[in-house]
This record gives sequence, C-alpha cells and structure tokens, in this order.
Amino acid sequence: MARVVKMFRTVRNHWKKSTFAVCVLSYGGYWLYGKHCDSVLRTEACLVAREFGRQQIAPGEQLRKATVILNPAACGGKANNLFEKNAAPILHLAGVEITIVKTDYEGQAKKLMEFMEKTDMLIVAGGDGTLQEVVTGLLRRPDQETLSNTPIGFIPLGSHNSLSPSLHLLSDNKVKDITSATLSILKGETVPLDVLQIKGEQEQPVFALMGLRWGAFRDVAATISKYWYLGPLKTKAAHWFSTLQEWPLVKEVSVSYLAPSLRLPDLPPQKPTRPSLLYRIARRWRNYWNPPVEEPPKVEEPEVWTEQKLSTLELFIQTHNKNPVETRINDSMMICAEPDDFTVGEFITVGNKKAEDPTLFTKTSTKLEASACRLQLPEGATGFYNIDNEEYEAMPVEIRLLPRKLRFFINAERREELLLQMQ
Repeated sequence: MARVVKMFRTVRNHWKKSTFAVCVLSYGGYWLYGKHCDSVLRTEACLVAREFGRQQIAPGEQLRKATVILNPAACGGKANNLFEKNAAPILHLAGVEITIVKTDYEGQAKKLMEFMEKTDMLIVAGGDGTLQEVVTGLLRRPDQETLSNTPIGFIPLGSHNSLSPSLHLLSDNKVKDITSATLSILKGETVPLDVLQIKGEQEQPVFALMGLRWGAFRDVAATISKYWYLGPLKTKAAHWFSTLQEWPLVKEVSVSYLAPSLRLPDLPPQKPTRPSLLYRIARRWRNYWNPPVEEPPKVEEPEVWTEQKLSTLELFIQTHNKNPVETRINDSMMICAEPDDFTVGEFITVGNKKAEDPTLFTKTSTKLEASACRLQLPEGATGFYNIDNEEYEAMPVEIRLLPRKLRFFINAERREELLLQMQ
C-alpha cells in the first residue's frame, strides 16, 4: 500500500512529466494498434489471393500476365512502398505474372504506352495523373482498337483518385482500399466506361474518364492548399479572398453541341463460339444458290450543331462514369454550367461543397446532354482547364464521347451498391 501511495505522490509532484508520458504512450499505443490492423488486412487479403493461386489451369494454358504502370512519386513519394507491401504480394500469391514499369517523370507514362506489348490485363498504380496519362497513351496508339479491349485495373495510390468511388468500396484506411482494389482485379468482374476525347486546334488529343472543368470554382480549388494554416477554414477562406481580388468571377463561353446518340446494346465480352463444320458448309451452299441481297450504302446525315452562349461561374463537361452501371437510353456526356448571379455568400457555400465533390451542381444550373461539343473561348481569355484533375492551358477544344471505350475491373459489392442507388 505504501508503494501505491508513493507512486501517486510522485505523479502528483511531477504532473507535467506524467501528463507528457501519458500522451506519448497513448499515441504510441494508437499507432501500434493501427499497424496491427493493417497487418491483419494484408493477411486476410493474401489468404484470399492464395485460393486464386491454388486453382488448377488447363494443360497448355499459361499464367495470366499483367503489366503494372507504377508512379513512385504518387502519394508524396510513398506509392512504391504502398504497392510493394499491399498489392504486389497479393498478385504474386494469385499466380499472376506481373511486369512492373515505373515512371521517372511527369508525362512518361504516355511514352511508355507506345511500347507496351500485348498483355492479359493492364494495372495502373497511381493517382488521377497517372491514370489519365496511361489512358491517353493507350488510345493514341495505331492499334488502340485492339488494345482497348484489354481490361484495366486501377489501384488508388495518389492524392486524388477521382475514379475510385465508381469502382471500389472506399474507407478511411489506405491499406484496405489498396488490398480491396487488388482483389477486385483478381475476381475479374469488369464494367465498361465512357471516355472523352479532347482535341485542340493543333494539339494531339487528350483522353479523360471523368471530365473537363473550367471556371472560378476550379481556379479557387487550385489555391486552397496555400491556406493550410487556417485548418478547416481554409476552403471558405480561399473562396472569400478570391472575391476580394475580383468579383464577379464570370466566364463567357460559346458552346456548340451535337444531340446524344441512341445507346446500342452491350456487346458480349467474349466472342461467340464458332458454328459446326456442317452448319458452315450448309450456309455457304445456301449463300451460293441464293445470294443475300446487298443493302444500299447508307447516306451519312450531316451533323447538326446547336450553338448556345453561356455566362457562367463554372463549366463542367463530364461523363456518366460516376455510376457506370446505370441503365441509360442515350450515349451522352453532360454539359453543366452554374448560373452567373451568385452572391458572395452563395459562392462560398457552393464552393465549399464543390471542394469535396466537384461533380455537384446547383438546381438552377444549365444542364445539356450531348455526344460532342465545341468550346469557343472569347479572344484574350486566359486560365486553365482541369482534365481529370490535371491542369491544361485553356483554349478552344472539341470534345467527343467515346461510349464504353474501355473496360475496368470493378468491386462486386460496389456494383451492388450502385445498382441499389438507382432504385
């Protein structure tokens, strides 16, 4: 009992040191518990992957090959370590033969895609920038019609992963997100995604999966990180300071667009089986004695462009990839423009919401569906576009929708969630 009394007396007499020790021990315990949880997640994912690796393959069948485009600079330079600890062991245990190609500088992924050989699957390990470069490099190739059938897996390792909510179940745990995304690649369930082809007057086309953003909200979002010292108030502060420098922040733009096209039925993911020899012989004899009537060539109708001048605080041309399993009648992209009559308070409130989800638009915004559009900016207009969170100089561009151009691996549970949202 005397020892206990002596201990409490020591704590009371040295309360500052005791308080500091309690804080250090609490933080250390929390850190160790987090590491333990991460280890448990990796172990569970590896056990699932091992079951895939134990599956027998047919005689003569080869192991699946995957080409991984890894950006080590993503996530503040932590991407390489995150991939090696959380994704690579899962792929190895599943029996996937992987070839890892690491990028050394910005834009290299586009060049690397020019030399990529045929593979069973393509895995992008990085953020929005890496994914956009890979997609652009892939679709610029002369043989892109063939390679675009290669399923693509996305492992979110970047600071911005805009496509992840459409494909994966997200959490606050980075390790869980990476292992879940890697397992969804092994399970093989895919979904078709639309692609936007964005072409300037003299530039090579750039391809996007989410969309093109231009306007005041985009410009302010690029400056939010400068006010890091304001903590949770930095987003509102950035919008307020921008109104002090210039108001109103209205953009003028001329938009010409084509009406959306009718959505064709989904093609089967695999080629149909070849008919029997007797059936093919009978079909040839039938076509020989009763040749089919040739249909007259179809006359292409001229494109009808509709022009509309917009005065807006922000223009966002986006795909429907936010919910890729949604059933739609038309193949289209959305042209969304915010009104130009916001008050300063409304600008700050809406901007705070857009910082979390840039695809959100107010009820009074203009929304148009189109299969293609042209943006004509006023003379002397300056600024930048955000194309899948990557910055490009603003210029007149033509944007065309490539419906269901690429197939991405999707988490089965996330697909069910998206289907439930439609009901």
